Amino acid sequence: MRHGDRVLLHARNSNAVLETMFASWMLGAVWVPTNFRLTPPEVAYLAKSSGAAVHIFDPVYPDHQAAAKAENPACRLEILIGAEWDGLAADGKPTERAADVARDHPAWFFYTSGTTGRPKAGVLTHGQMEYVICNHLCDLMPGTTEHDVSLVVAPLSHGAGIHALPQVARGAATVLLSGERLDCEEAWQLVERHRVTNMFTVPTILTMLARHDAVDRYDHSSLRYVIYAGSPLYRADQKYALSKLGPVLVQYFGMGEVTGNITVLPPSLHSLDDAEMPVGSCGFPRTGMDVTIMDTDGTHLPPDVTGEICVRGPGVFAGYHNNPEATEAATRFGWFHTGDLGHVDARGLVYITGRASDMYISGGSNVYPREIEEVLLTCPGVVEACVVGMPHERWGESGAAVLVTDPGTKVDEAQVFIHLESRLAKYKWPTRVVFWRELPKSGYGKVTKREVKRMLQEREE
Repeated sequence: MRHGDRVLLHARNSNAVLETMFASWMLGAVWVPTNFRLTPPEVAYLAKSSGAAVHIFDPVYPDHQAAAKAENPACRLEILIGAEWDGLAADGKPTERAADVARDHPAWFFYTSGTTGRPKAGVLTHGQMEYVICNHLCDLMPGTTEHDVSLVVAPLSHGAGIHALPQVARGAATVLLSGERLDCEEAWQLVERHRVTNMFTVPTILTMLARHDAVDRYDHSSLRYVIYAGSPLYRADQKYALSKLGPVLVQYFGMGEVTGNITVLPPSLHSLDDAEMPVGSCGFPRTGMDVTIMDTDGTHLPPDVTGEICVRGPGVFAGYHNNPEATEAATRFGWFHTGDLGHVDARGLVYITGRASDMYISGGSNVYPREIEEVLLTCPGVVEACVVGMPHERWGESGAAVLVTDPGTKVDEAQVFIHLESRLAKYKWPTRVVFWRELPKSGYGKVTKREVKRMLQEREE
C-alpha cells in the first residue's frame, strides 16, 4: 500500500471494519467502504470508479470479490478478512508515527446511495473528519466519556461508522450485534447487558426497535441519546418512540457530503405534546455550520418561504471524486445544495418539505409528498406510507399513495379518503390508493421512490 491509495472494503460489521479504517489512515490511504447489502455489479462499479489499489473482502462474498477484480484493473492487492486478516494483524508491528497527511488530504470516499443515478464518491478529508468528531460530541452526545457505551445497529460503512469515531475519541465502548441483520430482541438484550448509553439509528430502525415487544422486557433506562437521521421520522412514529424510550431522542439532518452536520434537534426540543415541540422541524444549525434557504437563482429567501436548503462550513466535503461537473452543480454560489426543499422559521428552526425531486405539480399547484404521508400515517392501521407523483390526463400529475397496513387491521381506500377529510386540502389528495405488503428500500433503509414509481407503472401495463 502507498500513500494516497484507495482501499475498498466490502464486509459485514466487525472489528475488522474499524481496523481497516484506522490502518488505511495510518498509512495515508483513503478508506472506501461499501454497504454490504450491495450486489456484485454495484460493488464492482465502486471499485472501478474509486480506482482502488487494495480490495479487502469478507470471504462470504466471493461473487462480489470476483466482480470487483474483473472490473478494476487498478487493484494490485487482495486481502480476505478472517484467518488471513487475523494473521496480518498478529504479525504487524506498531508504527512509530502515522503517515504525514494535511488537513485537506482525502480520508474517506463516502458513496451516495445512488437514488438519482450512479453513486458518487464524496471526498471526506482528515480535517473535515476532525471537525465532525468534535461537532458530534458537542451537538449530538454532549458529556460522552470513557464510561459510555454505544450500540451499532446500522452498517459501519456509512453513518454508523462516523458515529463510532466520537466513541473512539472519548474511549467509549462500541458494541456490535452478532449478525448482519437487525435483531430487535438481541439489540434490547445488549442495551440491558452493557448499559448502553447511546446509539445511532435511521427512522426505519428506530421505529422497528420501539414497536418490538422486547422494548418492554429489557431495561433501557441507561440510554441517554438515541440518535436518528437519514430520512424523515413521521410524527406518529416519533410520538410512539418517545412514549417507549422517554426524552432521549436526538434528530439530526445531514447527508454524506456534509457528514451529517446540518442541523440538530436535541432531546429538550422533543415532546409528546405538539404545543411544546416544533413539530416537523429537524432543528437548528449545527455548531459552526451556516444554513440558508435559497432560490434557484442564488437568492437567499426570508423566513417561512420555501426553497432549497443549502449549507456551508467545515463539515462540507471537498467535492466528488473525478466528477467536477457534479461538484460544481452541488456547490454553486459558494454553498452546498442539499436537494431538499424547506424553510426556516423566525426562530431559526429548519423544516424540510421534501426532496426537490419528489415534488410534483398537480393542476398548477406544487404538492409535497411528505406532508401527505404525515397525514396518512395517522390513519388507524397504516404503518408505512409513500406518495409519488404520477402522470394524470386532467391534472398533469397526481399523487399515488402506496400504503402498508398492520396485518391485524383492515383498511380500504374509502377509509383513507374519509381520514383525509378536514386534514388535507383536496388538491393535495392522492387520486389513487394502493396497498402493498412492503415498500422497496435501499441498503440504507430509505424508501426508494424511484422504484415505487417503476413498480406502479409496471402494474398499470
